[in-house]
Amino acid sequence: MPDDTPAKAGSPSFKPVKEFGRISISPSTELVFYADVYRGHPYVSIRTFLKSGEYTGPTKAGVTLTPEIVAGMIKALETLPRDGAEAPEKELARFTRRVGVELVLRVARFRDTVGIDLREWIDDANYKGWSKKGVRIPYGEAPRAVDCLKAMQAFLAEKPKPVPKPET
Repeated sequence: MPDDTPAKAGSPSFKPVKEFGRISISPSTELVFYADVYRGHPYVSIRTFLKSGEYTGPTKAGVTLTPEIVAGMIKALETLPRDGAEAPEKELARFTRRVGVELVLRVARFRDTVGIDLREWIDDANYKGWSKKGVRIPYGEAPRAVDCLKAMQAFLAEKPKPVPKPET
């Protein structure tokens, strides 16, 4: 009898329902923009994937996006100057995920490189600060990220019906 449990994002057998694009971060790491299904409901995500001798596949680093977040990201990223050297370090947008948790899109400098961070900010009784959940898009790849986000937006606009994930 085959196992009907879906492959988890951390599993090597994980295969998204639809992929919208990839952005190379390093020779062994890339960001993947994709759609998948959870309990019959489609969703879109940006996740870091790793390629190494020991493991190839998704990592825990990533974020799941709502249609409102996708639209807000597109709007914010389209206003950025083309040259990262001209981009000031600043917050571009903030999206509420639930009480005490926001997803923050910002231009940030780290180790002499400019990138676009999309990361959770937590503000509750126990902790106030950045969580580990998030991704960093190289600044020069912002136009490619916008193209991927627009494809995600079109996918979500189709109002995909809840469907079971195809067999792998």
